[in-house]
Amino acid sequence: MTASLPPGITADPAMDEPLSPDDFDELDAILDDLRTRYDETPQWEFCEGFMAALICCRRLIMPSEYLPVLLDLGGEDEAQEGSFADDAQAQRFMALWLRRWNEVAAALEADVDTLDDERAYAPEVMDVRGAVAAMPEADRLAVQNEVLPSFAQVWAIGFMFAVETWPEEWAAPRDKEGAKWLNESLDAIVALTEDDEGEPTISMFNEDGPPSLSAARLNDFAAAVWAVYDLRELWRNIGPRVPTLHRADTPGRNDPCPCGSGKKYKKCHGAN
Repeated sequence: MTASLPPGITADPAMDEPLSPDDFDELDAILDDLRTRYDETPQWEFCEGFMAALICCRRLIMPSEYLPVLLDLGGEDEAQEGSFADDAQAQRFMALWLRRWNEVAAALEADVDTLDDERAYAPEVMDVRGAVAAMPEADRLAVQNEVLPSFAQVWAIGFMFAVETWPEEWAAPRDKEGAKWLNESLDAIVALTEDDEGEPTISMFNEDGPPSLSAARLNDFAAAVWAVYDLRELWRNIGPRVPTLHRADTPGRNDPCPCGSGKKYKKCHGAN
C-alpha cells in the first residue's frame, strides 16, 4: 500500500525503500530542530505509534489533517513556533515519513505467523532504560533523577493519542464480536502506556547489557504488535463509517409551507 501523497510530493520508487538507521537519525535531527521552535514536538517513537494508529484507522486521514495535530505546525495566520525551518526541510520530512508509512503498511499487509518473520511489523522503539544502564557511571548519575519511559511506552502513548484525537473513527461497531475484538486490541496497547514495574531480566538495548525490562513487558509488547494487526483487519472487514442520514421533519397539513409562500403546506408543496 502506498500512502496518499500530500500536495507538492510526487511519487518516487525510492519511497518503497525501508528507512535505514541514518534515515531515522535524520528524522530525529529534524524533530530536534522543530523542538527549538516548539518544545512539545514529540520524539520519533511517539510519531511511530501515531503513524501505526493512522494506518490502522477506519478512515484514511490525510497529512493536512494529522500533521498539525502531531507537530502543531503553524499556518500562515498562526504563530510559526511549530513550523518547519523551510520548504526543503518539510519536503525531506515528508519523504522520510511516507517511506516509513509504506514500510509499516506493507508489514501489516504481510501474512505472517510470527513476529520473528522479517516481513513483520517491527515498531521503531527504544529501550531508554537499557541505554542509560549501559552508560558510564558518571553519565548515569547525571540522569539518575529523570523519569525514564518503559520499553515501548512512548510508542503506545503515541498510538493512543491518535485514537483519542479521532474517537469517532474508533467507536465500537454494533456487532458484539467486533466490539470485543476492538476493545481487547486497544486494551493490549493501553497496557504498554503503563510503567513496567516487573523485575528487569532482559535488555533490548544490548544483548549483553544490564537488564532493563521484565519478561512480562516483552510479552505485552508482542501482544500490542499483534493488536495492531488485529485492528487493521477489523476495520478492513467492517469498512468505512456510513454517516447517519436524518430525515427532515415533515410539516403538518395545516402548518405554513416551509418554502415561504405563506400558504398552508396542504395547499402548496404538500398538495401532491
